[in-house]
Amino acid sequence: MLIVARLAEGTGPSVGQVVPRLGGTTLDGAALDLANLRGRPVVVNFWGPSCIPCRDEFPLMIAMLAEHEADGLAIVGVLTDDPEEPARAFVSEYGASWPTVVDPDAAIKRAWSVVARPTSFFIDRDGVLRSIQIGEFREPDFERQFARIRQ
Repeated sequence: MLIVARLAEGTGPSVGQVVPRLGGTTLDGAALDLANLRGRPVVVNFWGPSCIPCRDEFPLMIAMLAEHEADGLAIVGVLTDDPEEPARAFVSEYGASWPTVVDPDAAIKRAWSVVARPTSFFIDRDGVLRSIQIGEFREPDFERQFARIRQ
């Protein structure tokens, strides 16, 4: 389902607006600040290894990252509603190269008004939200939404 308005009135990011701050510590212990990715198209994906649709879309995200490497695509995961250790094992098993920020107190989830997993935010090079996908995406969904942030 493509959402083109606020997820909850008065909260979260709005399509056409600069996204809120997103920062924290990744699964590998590094610091991450989404603002450092300005200038690149970014997909922020809220997920967890216990979420079956999240697991199902992971291989597609790996393929899309490789396919759009020349476009500068960056993916940032946000671990939501699951513990770190299973997420580390899952990321390692699939060989995902993008960072996943840990959100133990759900502060990022609340700030971004995430109501379901997976939820993906498609952000352009200027940090402006162009599209939101609630639920698992397929390749045509990804390509359609990526076209909005590619330029």
